[in-house]
Amino acid sequence: MNDLAPFDLGPMPQGREMTTLDERMVRAPMARIFALAAAVEGWPALLKHYRYVRFVERRRDGGGIVDMSANRPFGIVRWPTWWRSRMQVLAPGIRPSPSIRFSHIEGVTAGMEVEWTFQDVPGGTHVRILHVWNGPSVPVVGGAAATLVIGPVFIHGIASRTLEGLATHAERPGIAGI
Repeated sequence: MNDLAPFDLGPMPQGREMTTLDERMVRAPMARIFALAAAVEGWPALLKHYRYVRFVERRRDGGGIVDMSANRPFGIVRWPTWWRSRMQVLAPGIRPSPSIRFSHIEGVTAGMEVEWTFQDVPGGTHVRILHVWNGPSVPVVGGAAATLVIGPVFIHGIASRTLEGLATHAERPGIAGI
């Protein structure tokens, strides 16, 4: 167990130029989909578009500083992406709506804020992934690049595949250990 205190990433910021939202009803108990989502190091074994996930530093909530890399497929071409984030895990029972928060601190998406939320609903769990960002720090074109290309093409392209893949695993009957 790590003794480093969890990050306090606070609430999601408002008024950012780019917002992407991916959400899905997962026909599985919250504990199962939450465990899969929080276990980010295991994503490459479950999700073919993830290249690697490595903790640089661990915190006692299961978060820390994490390097992540995923491919954004374009037909047969796979565009590699990379980012480093602070990660905070608020597990079920910590607050009414459990969440996993990321704050991107390195890579093209530095400054992006991400929040996964989980809500019990009849028949399973509603999962939302919200990304907000003002874009890369390129004068004049940064916001436009975020809203026209990076958000809808790259962020949504990766997040939607991540959510779909984790949901597929969570919905499988007889998953042991989760």
